[in-house]
Amino acid sequence: MKTIYLVASGDLRPAANKNCENAQTAMEAKVIAAVEKFGWSVKRAHPYNPEKGHGFIDSQKYGITVFQNIPPTAPLIVAEAVWQYSHHVLAGLITHKGPILTVANWSGTWPGLVGLLNLNASLTKAGVKYSSLWSEEFTDKFFLDGLKSWLKKGYVKHDTSHVIPYKAMNIPKGAEKTGKKFAKAFRDEKAIIGVFDEGCMGMYNAIIPDELLHQTGVFKERLSQSTLYAKMQTVSVEDSRRVFQWIKEKGMRFKFGKNETTDLTEAQVLSQCAMYIAALRLADEFGCDAIGIQYQQGLKDLVPASDLAEGLLNNVDRPPVFHESTGKELYDGDALPHFNEVDECAGLDGLVTYSLWKQLGFEPENTLHDLRWGRTYKDKKGEEFVWVLEISGAAPPAHFIGGYKGASSERQPAMYFRLGGGSLKGISKPGAIVWSRVFVADGVLQYDIGVGKVVELPQSETEERWKLTTSEWPIMHAVLHGVTRDQMMARHKSNHIQVVYAPDTMSAMQAMFTKAAAMKELGLKVHFCGINKKGK
Repeated sequence: MKTIYLVASGDLRPAANKNCENAQTAMEAKVIAAVEKFGWSVKRAHPYNPEKGHGFIDSQKYGITVFQNIPPTAPLIVAEAVWQYSHHVLAGLITHKGPILTVANWSGTWPGLVGLLNLNASLTKAGVKYSSLWSEEFTDKFFLDGLKSWLKKGYVKHDTSHVIPYKAMNIPKGAEKTGKKFAKAFRDEKAIIGVFDEGCMGMYNAIIPDELLHQTGVFKERLSQSTLYAKMQTVSVEDSRRVFQWIKEKGMRFKFGKNETTDLTEAQVLSQCAMYIAALRLADEFGCDAIGIQYQQGLKDLVPASDLAEGLLNNVDRPPVFHESTGKELYDGDALPHFNEVDECAGLDGLVTYSLWKQLGFEPENTLHDLRWGRTYKDKKGEEFVWVLEISGAAPPAHFIGGYKGASSERQPAMYFRLGGGSLKGISKPGAIVWSRVFVADGVLQYDIGVGKVVELPQSETEERWKLTTSEWPIMHAVLHGVTRDQMMARHKSNHIQVVYAPDTMSAMQAMFTKAAAMKELGLKVHFCGINKKGK
């Protein structure tokens, strides 16, 4: 029988790998069964480790070792039912000469789809040829036809007819003129993004090479998480309490308990408030227009999660913070755009969006989310595919139904956040949105953009979706116009998607064209997704 090798990239955190092992094993069994039906055999390239309690590749070092024992021209499947660190396998995949297929299970429980999208985006940036498939049970026609094609031809071709290049689009002249004028001023004025350590969780795709970023007029201030931690130590308890009190007076709720190991405590929240203050003071010190906190190796072992601080930073209406010496309020009347997990692609997008939306007179708060999962929702009005967009707590309260009064904070899952800390949780309000993504492909900055809407689902449906994903995190029920589930998965080159509200559908379309023109003027290769050539 012809042999295919299979690898599974995992987390760096042992608890996550142990907890997700059963889901990965179940998924691999279904993939293997499907492959064997076509007369092939599957050989897992690395064993289950009883001492670790899992069978994942859990470090870059181990990944290199594993690939040394895989024939360089053999067909290879990367199977993912969990969040994974792409750099664990990237070194091996970059030099592999055989056909590569990345596969994920269509499930929101463990973020395998998110892991798959990150790996795909990382491979795209690295110039590695690959194919990709996803399925719920691995017995459906879409998956089996795709698998058959890969086994026979070495590749899978997906429908990406929803993607239209900028030059083929009928763009309103007024929007194009406004976008170009904005971009020229933006580039001339220059901007700084503060990067608190690059490469969060192996996200190779989230690092923009400096020479590509500089053409946009944006430059990196490389800061360290240790600098942030040191600055936190200078924040007084009184200042932290003032921030905490401000949030409570706004009506935000905190789900407190007494057990530091499993519950959210006031001490954890006060630490998060100190991080919020420290981040603003450091950003001011270095002249940053946006910042990204990694909150991973190192910082996660010192302080609670950064997500509450991140969500506050992304909101225009936020607790005031003052300079230690002069007493001047920092970034008065403004958000300090924050790009979660130091995703620099989202940082560039978020900063441009914030500045342009302010100029357009729209609410400028924007955020990235994980493109987590989705399913069709059906009611009396009909049916639509509704995505679950979630992030670990960095969404701004301005996006929520009820604002701060509709927001709550729950302890982050201990599996990922050992020292706890609260999320900034809420349900995104219904309305028109513009979605987008900056990514690197073919050695240049690329940009996908489209429009959609946020829908309000019954509370029971929302609760079920939270239960099937991560209930502690903010959620957005998003419909992406003109883009099917499989088209989105085939094209989207990131685990993250950037979203911002517009006053209505017509305004969203106009703003989308304006932003697209701005990004093109800044040197990005722009594509519209889900919009026909007539601009509808």
